[in-house]
Order: sequence, then C-alpha cells, then structure tokens
Amino acid sequence: MKQIMLITDGCSNVGESPVLAAAHALQEGITVNVVGVVDYGTIGELGSREIADIAKAGGGLSRIVGTPQLAQTIQMMTRKTVVQTIQQAVNKEVKKILGDGSLDQLPPVQRSQVVTVVDELTETTPLRIALLIDASASMKPKLGAVEDAIRDLALSLEAREGKSEIAVFHYPGNNSSEDAKLDLDWTHDMSGIRTLFSKLHMRGATPTGPAIFKVLEHYRYDTLDEHRGRRLRDDHDEREGMIGGYVV
Repeated sequence: MKQIMLITDGCSNVGESPVLAAAHALQEGITVNVVGVVDYGTIGELGSREIADIAKAGGGLSRIVGTPQLAQTIQMMTRKTVVQTIQQAVNKEVKKILGDGSLDQLPPVQRSQVVTVVDELTETTPLRIALLIDASASMKPKLGAVEDAIRDLALSLEAREGKSEIAVFHYPGNNSSEDAKLDLDWTHDMSGIRTLFSKLHMRGATPTGPAIFKVLEHYRYDTLDEHRGRRLRDDHDEREGMIGGYVV
C-alpha cells in the first residue's frame, strides 16, 4: 500500500498544479494525504482551499491543524487511509457476492468476521509512506513541530506487525534547479529520521506540484528496479534450466 504524506502550509507558487500531480498519483495507486499547518488571514484561507483540493484529487484525507496536534493527526491519517483502502477492497469483493448489496446487509456474525479481517489487514499489510515536507521560508517557524510529528509517526510504524517503509523528501531542493530533494530513501529502519532535519535548507519558493511529481518518479523507478530484478532472476533460472536440459 502506497501513500504520500504532504505536510505544507499551502499556496504553491511554482510549476505544475499540485492538484494535477495528486490526480496522477491516484491513477498510479498512490494515495495523497495532506496535513495543513496554515496561518490565519487570506493566505491561510487560500492555503486551506488548496490543501483540500490536493487531497481530494489524490483520493486521500486533508486536515488543517495547529502545531500541537500535528503528530497525532499524521498518525491518525496514516492509519485511517490504510483502513479505508482495505475497506474499499473488501466492499468490492462483497459486491461480487451480493450484487448490489453492501457489507451492512451481511448477517451480524459474518459482518463481525469481515470487520476482524479488516482490522488484521490494517496491521499486517505492507505499507510505504513517502513524507513530503514543505521547507519553504513560511514553514520555518513550524519545522520543530514537523520534526516531532515525524519521529512519532516513525515509532507508530515500528509498532505495526506488517512491513513499513518510509522515505523522506523536502521541497524546494537545495538549489534553484531542484524541485525536491530525497533526504532518506526507502527504509524500515526509522532511526535515520532523527538526523534528517539538520540537513534542511529553508528557501522561499513553494513548488508543491513539481515536488509531488518528483516523489511519483521515485516510486516509478523503484517499481522498475523491482521488475528488473525479477526479470534477472527469471532469466537466470531459465538459463540454468536450459543448461541442465542440455547436460541431460
């Protein structure tokens, strides 16, 4: 299961639309959740609207929070998205069986069994989360809360039964030609998160759309690597079979 968790104060101002980027992510099976840490006033209102639109296009959740609630919100959204995705898959299977029926139409005992299965899958399903952190100048006062929130998320992922992997990006990157920078590649070792935030360079622009596309590109390359490795193994097995057959 794949997610992008975007942490931003909204108001992107460089490059492609983040709403379009989120829609592309959803098409590729990646849910986009957005946590907004916004300011008051007109800028905050515009940021809140953009945050909601990004999450809607990405099939995810959006929440506007103050810094004290940030850690709890990120954990809640991560888990809730997993549950929703599993429930959608279960509901599809139920519809195949019941036609136009729904889970609510199952007898109580069977419905309880399905709920138990959903709970188990929530804890055991492999999960990949790409954290995308807005490191524009306006986010600088909020960075301490973001750091605490991500550390708490890492602890909660370590507590899951299923395999959990995390990658961390920030945007904009360290120079004007870099829309986003990869700070931590896919790992299940959450200890590396503790040293990330000393590397962040806060800059003025907010290229949220290009940054989401950068994360999608990373997901794609990783998938290509998996397929490439599988092909190499298959080719190796095939060659061994051919040699074995020839020897016989």
